[in-house]
Amino acid sequence: MTDWLPQLDDNRPAYLSLADSIARDLSTGRLNPGDRLPSQRMLAEQLQMNFSTIARGYREAQSRGLIRTRVGSGTEVLAQADSHSTRAQRRDLSDRSMNQAPESDNPVLQARLKEIWNDVGEEFRSLMRYQSCSGSAEDKAAALRWVARRGIEARSEQVLVTPGTHAAMLAILRTNTRPGDTVCCENITYPGIRGLCELLELNLRGLSDDKEGPDPAELDDWARREKVTVFYTNPDVRNPTAGTISSRRRAELVDVCRRHGITIIEDDAYGYLPTEAPSTLAMLAPERVYYVASLAKSLGAGLRVAYVIVPPDAPAGSIDKLLKVTNVMVSPLTTRLATRWIETGVSDDILHQIRSESILRQQLARDILPAGSFDAHPEAFHCWVRPPAPWTRHRIVDWMRGHALGAVASDVFVMHGQPPEAFRLCLGGAATRHQTRSALEFLREALENPPLS
Repeated sequence: MTDWLPQLDDNRPAYLSLADSIARDLSTGRLNPGDRLPSQRMLAEQLQMNFSTIARGYREAQSRGLIRTRVGSGTEVLAQADSHSTRAQRRDLSDRSMNQAPESDNPVLQARLKEIWNDVGEEFRSLMRYQSCSGSAEDKAAALRWVARRGIEARSEQVLVTPGTHAAMLAILRTNTRPGDTVCCENITYPGIRGLCELLELNLRGLSDDKEGPDPAELDDWARREKVTVFYTNPDVRNPTAGTISSRRRAELVDVCRRHGITIIEDDAYGYLPTEAPSTLAMLAPERVYYVASLAKSLGAGLRVAYVIVPPDAPAGSIDKLLKVTNVMVSPLTTRLATRWIETGVSDDILHQIRSESILRQQLARDILPAGSFDAHPEAFHCWVRPPAPWTRHRIVDWMRGHALGAVASDVFVMHGQPPEAFRLCLGGAATRHQTRSALEFLREALENPPLS
């Protein structure tokens, strides 16, 4: 039924009215299961509307289970929401404002994961008991094996197994600062540092940066003017810009921190994704770097496990005490799962799958999005997109709502000053490769056909 035209309600947003019309016509018999709807471009021309509006309306209808769109087959009207799809949507409770790795559907890997899950289940009773706050000897051995892939060597007593990066950073900051101290970081960076500094009553200073990384001269200047006690950095495949601090810039930043006695927190959440990356700051200055290796981006956010390597002479006991006060302990169940993944080598397979799928999705982005419209790393699962005028970051992010890819405006990542017209686009999460392609095509149409006003 390619001659179907919707009856739109002028009092409703056009995309919602389009989805409403499909639902209404299906209930009245004007549309029947199996009918084919006009292509999005054809309907946009017939209604003299923006293609992006039609695409968004079809996406809304698809999310309601009213239609199904397949590449090469067009858009088909359904009798009701496909039961498997509905169950999948019900189970997908992911927060799309978070940056998440693509999920693997490799049957061999899935079988190995289930086998290990069952093995861990055999230890269920003991794992339900209170355990050591900072991890068992086996957990610490697994942590050392994991961080060794980044060239880091440490002793077991330097290792803390923590319930995620936030908990780790809170304890590190609380141990190394006092209210009124200053923390420096990249001006566009992971927003969690802002909340932690506010909680601890710390001044936060964002450093300007270039393609090599944050400005060491600016860090030096702040250290001369204020009591800068901590420099926080997310140096590899940075969130959200996807940039990586150069080796030369790392050495310059370390030099400034040494001269001023500044502690460094290295949040290496994304450093395990690239096959090649510069040396960690922890390798350059092990005496003053607290190295945090979260498993969220490289293995799975649901683990809520992060490994901390403290400097050899740092007060690991003080951080351990703070972790116990604030968190009691890291979850023995998820920590045991992570340890088994690392012990058996399945962690390598998970990381390989994430990296391989990320490479494919980055290629999709390069093939589909306008050249020069975004920054990315070829092995990462996020992009930093800069929409052309008259699009604004808030308007384009609003247009992306309802799609499988999470888009977050630059505002949350900027520590000081006017946020740029940009947003972070996550290519991972629960989105399939087909859904990723569809969302990128939708975004391309929007970027190439900006609103009239």
